[in-house]
Amino acid sequence: MKKTITILMLTTGLFAANVFADTAVIVNKSNTNSLTQKEVSKIFLGKKKSYGDGSQVLPVALEEGNSVRASFNSTITKKNESQLKAYWSKLVFTGKGTPPKQVSEADVIKLVAENPATIGYVDSSKVDDSVKVLFTF
Repeated sequence: MKKTITILMLTTGLFAANVFADTAVIVNKSNTNSLTQKEVSKIFLGKKKSYGDGSQVLPVALEEGNSVRASFNSTITKKNESQLKAYWSKLVFTGKGTPPKQVSEADVIKLVAENPATIGYVDSSKVDDSVKVLFTF
């Protein structure tokens, strides 16, 4: 019985650690721009198309169903998945925007590392030295 409770506590602790992992907003290491959460929201909602220095910004998002994506959307864009789909459907239909490309977490890091214009977000535990973290939440 004691062994079962210990295993249950360890399993619950590991699950909780995953649930509360930070999300990191990342850019290319050569990018010298700083962005606020509000500016990042505008980028991922297609309302801001360049960094502060005037260079183009290219957002990449995680694939649907990813818990980091859900956290990013609720915290940064203030929208849930269905609200975001409706938002982008309207923009696409009216020709006023294109949603960010959706890729895996590994691909977000790879694309950001390869292209100075790219911005993305990943679980902070996945960040390596090939990218720069703007902020975590």
